[in-house]
Amino acid sequence: MMRFFNAAPDGMLELNRPEPGCWVYAVAPSADELMRLHESLSIPIRFLRAAIDDEENARIDHEADCTLLMVDMPVVESEGTAFVYSTLPMGIILTDHCVVTLVTRECSVLNDFFDRRVRGFISSKRARFVIQILARITGKYIAYLKQINKTASVLESRLIGSMSSTELIQMFKLEKSLVYFTTSLRGNEAVLERILRQEHIDKIPEDMGLLEDVIIENRQAIEMCAVYRDLLSGARNAFSALTANSSRRLTRAIVLLVAAVAPCLTAELLWSLMFTPSLPGSPLGFTIITVVSIGLGGWLASYMSRKIK
Repeated sequence: MMRFFNAAPDGMLELNRPEPGCWVYAVAPSADELMRLHESLSIPIRFLRAAIDDEENARIDHEADCTLLMVDMPVVESEGTAFVYSTLPMGIILTDHCVVTLVTRECSVLNDFFDRRVRGFISSKRARFVIQILARITGKYIAYLKQINKTASVLESRLIGSMSSTELIQMFKLEKSLVYFTTSLRGNEAVLERILRQEHIDKIPEDMGLLEDVIIENRQAIEMCAVYRDLLSGARNAFSALTANSSRRLTRAIVLLVAAVAPCLTAELLWSLMFTPSLPGSPLGFTIITVVSIGLGGWLASYMSRKIK
């Protein structure tokens, strides 16, 4: 899908074709649509293909009159009763006349521009528009990190009461999400800092101030990832150790019970099979065997107790 918009202070107008100062919004574009962009806007085809590659890393590239910015944006999906956080690449291409955004699926970052939630959004101000997109991406990271921290606190409370493996698995998934976030944020940081030095992007002092704010927030998000990851890892390891210790104690109790009871049951079985027919009514032999079996069971239980810690 590919759409064209002209955003001005008084509203957003959808166009039938790209015009100077417009925003080209492409979601999972087909090969024919990519070719149209290549021919109508003179965008290198390798830029267009890279922009929709899910394995593409964050970077900046420039060729002729086009600049490609690859950044990673955060996404969240529901998985049963829980949420899974990950990242997806977004391609932003600046030409002399317009800004092109390419994503493999719809995202909340760009929907904020449709809903006019971004103040001062004007598509013809290309550099500012790009920085505003990067600001929204960084803001989403921070918002999702706060959600992850809140979810982790809830899981810890549940673990204290239940010690269930389900909560441990969810904590592991959250920790995995933080790894993805950290990697993507560091890649975005490199892109943001390169924009400061990029001569192919026209910037005004006001835009530079906004870009510096975005860089600061991006660094803050990286620090949040590190802190939350350490907290999650520590909590998960602690609860894993407690679960393992509880399992060990249960196994020990079962082994000790079997070690103590088995000799008694064996002695009674032997007495009933071997001695009762030949010594009817004689309780002394049964008593002796019972005492010996209890002693043997006690010794065996003590021995197993020392072996199973």
